[in-house]
Amino acid sequence: MTEIEIGRAKRARRAFSFDDIAIVPSRRTRDPEEVSIDWQIDAYRFSLPVLAAPMDSVMSPGTAIALGRFGGLGVLNLEGLWTRYEDPLSLLEEVSGLRGIDATARMQEIYTEPVKAELITERLREVREAGVTVAGSLSPQRTKEFAKVVVDAGVDMFVIRGTTVSAEHVSSQAEPLNLKEFIYELDVPVIVGGCATYQAALHLMRTGAAGVLVGFGGGAAHTTRTVLGVAVPMASAVADVAAARRDYLDESGGRYVHVIADGSIGKSGDIAKAIACGADAVMVGSPLARATDAPGRGFHWGAEAHHADLPRGERVEFEQVGSLEEILFGPSRVADGTMNLIGALKRSMATTGYTDLKEFQRVEVVVE
Repeated sequence: MTEIEIGRAKRARRAFSFDDIAIVPSRRTRDPEEVSIDWQIDAYRFSLPVLAAPMDSVMSPGTAIALGRFGGLGVLNLEGLWTRYEDPLSLLEEVSGLRGIDATARMQEIYTEPVKAELITERLREVREAGVTVAGSLSPQRTKEFAKVVVDAGVDMFVIRGTTVSAEHVSSQAEPLNLKEFIYELDVPVIVGGCATYQAALHLMRTGAAGVLVGFGGGAAHTTRTVLGVAVPMASAVADVAAARRDYLDESGGRYVHVIADGSIGKSGDIAKAIACGADAVMVGSPLARATDAPGRGFHWGAEAHHADLPRGERVEFEQVGSLEEILFGPSRVADGTMNLIGALKRSMATTGYTDLKEFQRVEVVVE
């Protein structure tokens, strides 16, 4: 492990982002059509290793259904506009027209409307009746309040997602969520995160989670690094958590916990690099927010952007490049990695000679 001296009293480990590394081709290449990117977590199998981030700018019931039919997993934000308002379309349109400092203030106002249990039930029912896998996300702070509503609504996959989630949250103000007890009592698989270190991931794996989110999520839309000073470069974070997965596999006698990269996935090459570093799948936000049929209408934001006390996110404007289907499968009309994400992943695997995702995790990478 390479450490460098920051000053006489502080040393730091060198860490790498996806931009810092590159995938190395091998002596063998394959036809992209012979590559499989199937992925399975618990009893659910998907033809795409892609989960959509539970952000209002990315996922509506309609886009969650569309992604499910394409073979991925759409995760609904169960604390978003779709569970606060009966018809949020006019508000989504208003948000897309806001500018500057007024945007944060108005979004804070819009999101003060309480989350309604009956709307959680209705939104999940809508996705379930479409015949696709149903996934919903709550923050750790709201999980105890709404967990029973979510499970009773027939969710297939429960996601607990926050900027940083630990298995041991300490609070003198309220009884914290005991993840191990909570997950043990649920009848559905739970994906939890984010985390960015070996030790934090190992603790989350010991709670019984089926998957662990690596990163802080919403990379393009949050400012946690500048507001809190907290960040871990994603290539190192994913590799560290993959090591925790390996060690927990031995510790637990064969229980495999899936590693899902969640953050800094902006282009197709980032997806390939995340899997090369050890991820089983990726959770993406900004690439899908560029879709012409995304609910954000060319804008992208997460919960951090409208936090009541300390906003540490921003509403980012993107050029809309194509439909959700075109962004996933092409054809691409641009050469910057924002379209045909799946075709690019298959071609990256074929170029390096690998036929499935587990094999591709072993590909050689170099530091640029």
